[in-house]
Parts: sequence; C-alpha cells; structure tokens
Amino acid sequence: MSEPFFSSSPEQTEELGQRLGALLRPGDVVLLTGELGAGKTQLTKGIARVLGVERPITSPTFNLIYEYLDARGERVLLRHFDLYRLEHSEELDDIDYFGLLEDSVVSVVEWGDKFPQALPLDYLLIAFTFEDESTRALRFEAAGKRSQELLMTMEEATDGC
Repeated sequence: MSEPFFSSSPEQTEELGQRLGALLRPGDVVLLTGELGAGKTQLTKGIARVLGVERPITSPTFNLIYEYLDARGERVLLRHFDLYRLEHSEELDDIDYFGLLEDSVVSVVEWGDKFPQALPLDYLLIAFTFEDESTRALRFEAAGKRSQELLMTMEEATDGC
C-alpha cells in the first residue's frame, strides 16, 4: 500500500480524482472502500469531470450501476458501480459485473472490496479512512501490471498531495 494522500475538503478529494482521472484509460478498474460519507463519490466526480462526463455524478446505491455517456450520448465514458446493497457474491453475476468490467470503459466500484473472492485480476484500490472530522487519508494499492504502473504514475504526478 502506498503512502497516504490526505484530503481536508470535498474539493481536494475531487481534485485528486481529477489527477487520477487524467491517467486512466478505458479498461481500468478503480475500487473504492471506506465508510459512508468518506468521499468515494466525490473522488468519482473528479474522475468523471476529466473523462468528459457532463451529467451530475451521484452514488448508484439503489441502482447498483450508472453509466455516464459522452456529450453526444453515443459512447460510455464511465461505469460507476456501488456494491453496498449486494449481500452475496453470486449477485455479481446477476448484474454481469465481470462482463461489464471487461469492457473498454473506465470502471469505478464503490465498496469494491466487499467480496474479496471476486476481485478482478487488475485493479487500483483506494481505501478512505477518517483521520479526524475534516481530513481523510486515501491509501492506494495496486493489483496487476497496469494498475501498478498507474499507481507509480499517480504517485509521481501528485508529488506529496
């Protein structure tokens, strides 16, 4: 796991998402973990902004998946999952989770570590923890070659965020 990045505001968390989003490529998978209200959706907003998503970003807690299209509505730029409401890993098959992750689309998965036996082979995990009332620590961990490269590039690009 990397040295933590710290955020003292929703704006800083969104900015970190923008920095990450600028490095993401279609097919990349970002798993987000942390308590409710820790900033997972805020980080996703930053990623979405850089990818060119114009629609407001909200947590897909009740829908499980939101797809965000380009301005013309022709191409999916971002697929945003929320696994919070799922109870069993078998339910991932019901939403074609693994098939959707294999698409050439950036995927962000809130509660992405909920089913450890069902983690994708290559992913960037970001764990959010509360340091105090206003500060969050974001710790990055990479699995797979592409995500390890992504993490190294992210660390170099943020240089002490």
